[in-house]
Amino acid sequence: MTRAFSPTDPHATPVSDHTPYQIERRVLAGVPCLIERPTDGADIRAVCLVYHGAWAAKEGKLGVYSALTARGVAVVIPDAALHGERQGETPPDHNAREYVWESVRCTVAEAPALIDALEDLFEPYPGDVRPLWVVGSSMGGYVAQTLMQTERRISRVAALITSGVWAEPEVRRPELQAFLDLHRPLTHANQAPPLPFLLASGEADPTFPLAAHHAPTAAAYRAAYAQAGAAHLLHEATFPGVGHYTSIRMRDQVLAFFLADPNFSPWHPAESGP
Repeated sequence: MTRAFSPTDPHATPVSDHTPYQIERRVLAGVPCLIERPTDGADIRAVCLVYHGAWAAKEGKLGVYSALTARGVAVVIPDAALHGERQGETPPDHNAREYVWESVRCTVAEAPALIDALEDLFEPYPGDVRPLWVVGSSMGGYVAQTLMQTERRISRVAALITSGVWAEPEVRRPELQAFLDLHRPLTHANQAPPLPFLLASGEADPTFPLAAHHAPTAAAYRAAYAQAGAAHLLHEATFPGVGHYTSIRMRDQVLAFFLADPNFSPWHPAESGP
C-alpha cells in the first residue's frame, strides 16, 4: 500500500531543530543560489548570505547554517564567481592566486544586484527592518570583509578562517592589484565600523597561521573599532585545535552572533502550529 507524496512529509523534507524547512535552487541576478528557507507561508524575518571558499561550491555549505531556518531566516548560498556552476567563466590566463582574487572581485561586484533580487524574491517584511547577515569562510571571508566596506544594507558580518593581510605577490594584474589596494582590511579596517563584526579563526589553521593572519587582522579592526567608539561591536574568537574548516563550536558562535541582532524578531515553531 502506498500514499501520495507530499512535500510537507518529514521523511521527504530536511528538518532542523525538529522543524521542517525547504531547499530550492534559484538563479538570482545571474547568480546560481541554493536557498534554505522556512516552509511555505512562514515569514522570512532575516536573510543570511553564505559565501564559500576557493575551489568549492554552494552545495558544500548546505546544512551548515540551516538551524537558522527554524527561527524564520532564509539562508542563501550563492556560487561565487568562477566556481560551482560558473567554472566555465574562468579566464584561461590567470594563475591560482589571480583566479581567487578575480572570483572575489566579481563576487563583490555582483552582490548589490543579488541583494536587490533577494529583496524582490521575499514578501515585504511585516516589521521595519529585515536584517541581512553575511558569513564567509576562507575566500568567502575576503568577500565578507569587502562587503563590510561597500554594502550598507548588511547588518552583521562574520568572517571565518580567513585573513585581512592580503599580501599577494603572485597577483600582478592591474585590476586585481587595484582591488587589493582599495579594500585591504589591514589598511582599510576603518571602513568597517560601526557594523557588528565577528572574526573567528582556527588556532591550528595551516592555511592562515594565527600569528601571521588572525593577529594582525584583529589588531587592525581592534584599533579601527576603538577609534570609532564601537569596540563593543567587534567580536573576536579563536578555536584551539581547529584547522582550516568551520568547526561546530565556530558555527555555533556565528549563529549566536547573528541571533543577537537587536533588529531580529524571530518566530518560534509554536507560533505557526495549531
